Amino acid sequence: MARVVVTDATFPSLDHERAVAAKHGAVFNVLDSCSEAEVVSAAEDADVLVVQFATVNRAAVEALPPNARIVRYGLGLDNLDLAAAEERGIKVAYVPDYATGEVADHTASLILASLRKIVALNESVRAGQWDPVGVSKPLRAFSESIVGFVGFGRIGGEVHSRLRPFGFNSIVHDPFADPGKLESQGAKLVDLDELFSSADIVTLHAPLTSETRHVVDSKRLAQMKKSAMVVNTARGALIDSESLDAALKSGAIAGAAIDVFEQEPLPEDSTLRTCPNLIMTPHAAWYSNRSVESLQTLAADEIDRALSARLPRCPAPFVT
Repeated sequence: MARVVVTDATFPSLDHERAVAAKHGAVFNVLDSCSEAEVVSAAEDADVLVVQFATVNRAAVEALPPNARIVRYGLGLDNLDLAAAEERGIKVAYVPDYATGEVADHTASLILASLRKIVALNESVRAGQWDPVGVSKPLRAFSESIVGFVGFGRIGGEVHSRLRPFGFNSIVHDPFADPGKLESQGAKLVDLDELFSSADIVTLHAPLTSETRHVVDSKRLAQMKKSAMVVNTARGALIDSESLDAALKSGAIAGAAIDVFEQEPLPEDSTLRTCPNLIMTPHAAWYSNRSVESLQTLAADEIDRALSARLPRCPAPFVT
């Protein structure tokens, strides 16, 4: 009898997933906790291992039965050992397209709020001040501002389309981007040095890989204008948290807006909590009523495909 194991899930119910397992006569289990050791143990009997935030390391991948499949709730794959899966021929499915609009909306909102100093202005009024110019300056018009996109895939493109009507100038660093296509969209392809030194706001939309980990570090932050800001709704480890903390507290950059963190939930003693000019949201960019339904429905479809011995709808890159 086939077995579907859910390592972790933050949803109100797992009705879609459970129904698909029942359709195939499969056992459906949800782990009580998702420590790395428990995931390894559970993987031994899992024909389909469904994962949200738990770590599926090499030991867990090697424990899976032959022809097992991993299904990841969501877009990021950095909690899975993809190299081990590829070596074993374990197919990995994910759901990269369930919340593209939500993440783009959240990112654009953070960019607009940051550039217009909305949070600082709100706090000043609450503190009894009435000094719009003093609190806001320097404040560039959108038409004079440059947005730098690190990565320009599905979400980056959607953010750009939302911002374009405001008149921003856009520059992009993405090794896979087509310069001609970017130009037709009103964006210019540049190298990272030019992007960080020129942009008034840097927005991150790259996957987390060994090459992109800490792409925003002390060197890159030092390249930025003192009036510039950085926004991250992609993966937490794209930014070196200690370097960001130092840059914000020293005034090396003007601000940041962060939805994702190197460690989540953000530890209570994290020094980021005391940073000035930092907007923080709790990995919420993906969320809407519609996106949750879409995520679970599409993940359930991947479970159905696995139990039917069909190929994934969305196979993880570089894994066959």
